[in-house]
Amino acid sequence: MFADTLLEWFDAHKRELPWRGESDPYKIWISEIILQQTRVIQGISYYHNFIASFPDVTALALADEAEVLKVWQGLGYYSRARNLHAAAKSILAEHNGVFPSDYASIRRLKGVGDYTAAAIGSIAFRLPYAAVDGNVLRFVARYQGVFENIANDATRKHITEICNRWLPAARPGDFNQAMMEMGATLCTPKSPDCENCPFSVGCHAYRYGQVEQLPIKEQVVKIQNRYFHYIIFLYRGKTLLQQRTGNDIWKNLYEFPLVETKDENFDFESYLKENKMVAKSAPQLLWQTKHVLSHRNIFAYFHIVETQKPPKFSAAAFPVKLSELKNYAVAKVTERAIEKAESFSN
Repeated sequence: MFADTLLEWFDAHKRELPWRGESDPYKIWISEIILQQTRVIQGISYYHNFIASFPDVTALALADEAEVLKVWQGLGYYSRARNLHAAAKSILAEHNGVFPSDYASIRRLKGVGDYTAAAIGSIAFRLPYAAVDGNVLRFVARYQGVFENIANDATRKHITEICNRWLPAARPGDFNQAMMEMGATLCTPKSPDCENCPFSVGCHAYRYGQVEQLPIKEQVVKIQNRYFHYIIFLYRGKTLLQQRTGNDIWKNLYEFPLVETKDENFDFESYLKENKMVAKSAPQLLWQTKHVLSHRNIFAYFHIVETQKPPKFSAAAFPVKLSELKNYAVAKVTERAIEKAESFSN
């Protein structure tokens, strides 16, 4: 049987990971959310740090959001951290801090989709739900010869039904982990290791030389270019920070005062004159970078200027000592800029 072969391979070849063999649904939940948009090798240290900072649901629920975002800093896709925090609060309020054990309740948690609910439910509670992520979609599409677009909901549903038929009642959690492990280590997107795959003999793609053609994934994503001009004001060892608000990227994270423009052009000196800000010397471009997100390219420019008097940017901006900037949760690009600004001021 398919499941027997898969589990035999998994028992012999599974990677040793800190959440592997874990039965605590909270820790399984944290690991699954971290791994949604993060490579395993990068996620391990963040997992350890997150669990050390918030060892259980109650600790996470009672923490300040700023603290949660700071611990998450560097992982990106910060909505994951905000959703974790909101879901922990709901578990504390609605389930007395006990992680729910039924699929419907797990699925209702903020930030938890079908895949994550199935993964947590099957691993922690042996619930009979197949967890289908990109790794599983790719593996099954090749093995079964599925030529439908895996970006479509109908194809995902079809492959989920196949996996549910294979799912063994005794070890649903191990089965789901094994399927993901197969896609992550052998049936990889490029140059899969078919020679060491226990399913190569019965694999449609391997048999007919279609490994590079499958799976079919056609998804048109419109990429938006955005141009962020950050201003790092320097005055007597201090600068300005503000917190991002609204329903936008990096929500609730801190940043330097920002002017967003329609393109890369920004006349900083004219901007200073228009806003009656007097600089000690000519403004400098400290650093620029392109930050790629799923649907956006962020072109970030960090300008630095020393002023003759305390700068006034907006009501939301507040003064911060340069030595205290690292106490605030910021996006990765801002973290890099802070490091460069500290070197500039020394």
